[in-house]
Amino acid sequence: MQIADALTLIREIPDFPKPGIRFQDITPLLANAEAFAAVIREFQALTNKGTPVAGIEARGFIFASALAHNIGSGFVPIRKAGKLPHASISQRYGLEYGESELEIHIDAFSAGNRIILVDDVLATGGTLKAAVELIHQCGGMVTDVLVLLEVSGLNGRDMLTISFPALKISSLATV
Repeated sequence: MQIADALTLIREIPDFPKPGIRFQDITPLLANAEAFAAVIREFQALTNKGTPVAGIEARGFIFASALAHNIGSGFVPIRKAGKLPHASISQRYGLEYGESELEIHIDAFSAGNRIILVDDVLATGGTLKAAVELIHQCGGMVTDVLVLLEVSGLNGRDMLTISFPALKISSLATV
């Protein structure tokens, strides 16, 4: 399956989780083995073998762990607050429909590690910005951000580029 065909499986759910939000439901893409494999192949073409991969809870985990496996790398989860068992650091951030907090283990990366960060959607950029900041606080350096979808009207790419000018941001589709 080609990536363009895989992306057609994503469906929009209006007014979820709140009125005015156009939620992009990726579950039909994930349920299709060929479509899922096409996404991972596209991400793999954008990465370097062996580079550690971090993924953001929850849907970012799905893509990041599969990518890490395919490139022979480790996977580091960036979780919602209160979910990690070891000493961690946290970062609060805003969403287009609220506020949340992410955490990462304090020993997730060695100083100077170059990191690939993966999530499902780039919207306002708040979640990804918080994750990049956490990785940097742990000594890692995010070089690439990979997302399945980018919501163009919310200016998340602009916010990330202003905050992290050297960051390479790749999205497989824009809505």
